[in-house]
Amino acid sequence: MPIFQLEFSCFSERLWADFFREISPAGFPQMGLSQTLWKQFFNMNLAADLLCLLVCLTAVTCDRVYVHPFNLFSFNKSNCEELESLVQEGKKTFVPISIESQTTPAYEGDLNDKDKLEAPSLSGWGRQKLSYLKDFVYILGARFYSKLREVRRGQNVLLSPTSLYGSLVSFYMGASNQTAADLQGLLGIVPPSGDPDCTSRVDGHKVLSSLRMIESLIKSRDEELLFSKMLFLFSAPGVPLSQLFVQDLLPSVDALYARAVDFTNPSEAAKQINAFVEAKSEGQSKCLLTDIDPSTDLLFAVDVRLAVNVKQALRLKEPQEFWVDSNTKASVPMLSVTGTFKYKTDASGIFSVVEVPISKTVLLVVLQPINGSDLEHMESKLPLQSSAWLQQLSPREIKLTLPELRIEGSSDLQELLTDMELPALLGKGADLSKISDANLTVGKVINKAFFKLASGGTDQPEDPTAQKEDPVFLEVTLNKPFLLAVFEEKSRAMLFLGRVTNPLHGV
Repeated sequence: MPIFQLEFSCFSERLWADFFREISPAGFPQMGLSQTLWKQFFNMNLAADLLCLLVCLTAVTCDRVYVHPFNLFSFNKSNCEELESLVQEGKKTFVPISIESQTTPAYEGDLNDKDKLEAPSLSGWGRQKLSYLKDFVYILGARFYSKLREVRRGQNVLLSPTSLYGSLVSFYMGASNQTAADLQGLLGIVPPSGDPDCTSRVDGHKVLSSLRMIESLIKSRDEELLFSKMLFLFSAPGVPLSQLFVQDLLPSVDALYARAVDFTNPSEAAKQINAFVEAKSEGQSKCLLTDIDPSTDLLFAVDVRLAVNVKQALRLKEPQEFWVDSNTKASVPMLSVTGTFKYKTDASGIFSVVEVPISKTVLLVVLQPINGSDLEHMESKLPLQSSAWLQQLSPREIKLTLPELRIEGSSDLQELLTDMELPALLGKGADLSKISDANLTVGKVINKAFFKLASGGTDQPEDPTAQKEDPVFLEVTLNKPFLLAVFEEKSRAMLFLGRVTNPLHGV
């Protein structure tokens, strides 16, 4: 009987048995993971992350059907038979046209014909997929954020965990042999047994489909927001790309472009790429990159953008003080929103958390230091390897005052992997034979994120201090550096994670 049909009165013992078997050093080679990668995972505390994840999973109410996460995303035997028939199709390639060409290539026109795509439905299994996937996304997103905040002290930081996770899935779908196994291990979706056949592999299409479902849910019921996601593949002249690989990525984005660029002249290549991306984004995305390695054969870039006009938020008539640090303040436009929001202060009294619905489908969570603490101290105490800081919030009547936001962040996945002691994962020795039959050198893997928060109402009609004596509402004012996280409301998948040190330095 398949594992997903078995019912348990309480399944924590089964989860722990799976967990310890999967994380043992002896078990990793059985899953196709190298001993080197195993050590690197533990150097970056991924084992602790997985432990925290499984603790959350074991907290699920008993008397429910236990579905091992891997079984929701794996190939089954019929899929494996179909894969054999796709081997020849996977060898079909095309050479992208030059970025300087003024014509729209036929392959690009077909790729961006969204009328051919079917919107995913949120079935019972779909909900379970999202339930598990959001935790995998969070773990890697928090890990990437931890690395970025170390190198960008005192600066605004913004990244999209779902976008970064999707980029890794994309490369997994283009990888073979040990590279594919190592990427699967990093994604966290590992099999419950060590059988080295097709059914021990993750079906990347299922993962990308679930990630796209999250984005579809964002746009499904909301006219107060704009969401877009674009993917750019820039290859060296004459380098062929797999038709199947590019077509497989199509459903994961709103638009996909594949063009050839001469990377041997780095400054000119950067100029051409920036101009191309700006034109395709209708001026919204500028300066994608500043430098390029001339040995690059493939450059991968994703641009994800979310702009929300909050209907219930009022824009204060006058700019308010925002303390960038203890000695520096700035005058910034502020919003005021009042209602019943979820709230808590942590047990140690270092920070407070407020969860605010900013549209029908999007939640904003803000964390700010309290009781004399500052952002750096708060971040050092915040358990980013688990989502404990998002739990046990209670409804409160709150008047929240926060800055208008227009914040942008760009990260290179190659640099993040190097910081995590995994520089070879997409390095020159990586087996990416499902992307191209050429021996690819992957350059930058850019993930650009943009988040805008503005008022959807009118300016504040009265003095913002007028209600301060109202005992009903708890006053929460974000007038110093704070953290933010943006979630899709139904799945609670994390779309953005960031730090705001100066709202005026967003873009």
